[in-house]
Amino acid sequence: MATMFPETSMRSMKKTLVLIAAAAGLALVAQPAAAAGGKGHALRDGNFSFEGPFGTFDQGQLQRGYKVYREVCASCHAMDLMSFRTLAEPGGPFYDAHQASAAENRFVRALAKEVQIADIDTETGEPIMRDGTAADRFPNPYPNATAAAAANGGAAPPDLSVMAKARHGGARYIYSLLTGYLNPPAELQIRPGQYYNAYMAGDLTPFMPEGSHDVPPGGFIAMPNPLMDGQVTYDDGSAETADQYARDVSAFIAWASDPKQVQRKQSGVGTLIFLLLFAGITYMSYRRIWKGVAH
Repeated sequence: MATMFPETSMRSMKKTLVLIAAAAGLALVAQPAAAAGGKGHALRDGNFSFEGPFGTFDQGQLQRGYKVYREVCASCHAMDLMSFRTLAEPGGPFYDAHQASAAENRFVRALAKEVQIADIDTETGEPIMRDGTAADRFPNPYPNATAAAAANGGAAPPDLSVMAKARHGGARYIYSLLTGYLNPPAELQIRPGQYYNAYMAGDLTPFMPEGSHDVPPGGFIAMPNPLMDGQVTYDDGSAETADQYARDVSAFIAWASDPKQVQRKQSGVGTLIFLLLFAGITYMSYRRIWKGVAH
């Protein structure tokens, strides 16, 4: 029994290593498939400041992105997981280092007051509409999913709370999609309520003449082009173009999908520095303790 136990352990360890290697192989194989995401163009580079391990969000861009969302996107797309006070958290578009708390931020309170929130009167039990507060979540443009689908040709607009996390490419995907509305080829068969987008995943072969070898990239999307030049007024002098709007709202949605992203990056860098210092001290201690000892 004593001689068989190590052999059994070795076999078990080998099986475990094989399973780990197989899982890693599957992950590597699955990664390109997920990255492909259909036959659209390669995603555009938005030159976002928050990309990379040391990237941070541009507060001015987040403020512009929120304005684009509020004035354009919010008429169809909800952000049910976002509260107004989140806008004033550290790293957020309206964070103020001198604020007592996020809920007391004067900008957030003013923005929340601009919307009406459906509520219940605590005394009469009757439904009422009241001014929003910092604790309220962003209002949904539709009372329920059925109403949202009915107002949009049978397909409810997706919630944007975590859209950058839900789509491969994150902010780059959103930016590319918003700027991907191009004039379709003349021979492409487009049905009513559909719009051609070069970055939308899809296969347009069935909608081209039979035998056609020049199939355009991209696919169909039910949302018409929501952005146009001069649509939103910027107070900071930034370019009021559809491309800039798309870039700014993409950054805002990326932040909303992960408001603690920058803090997590900073914590990770600090942890790595600590581990490197600890490893160096450990190694020097090891050399000092075992100095002169043959081993």
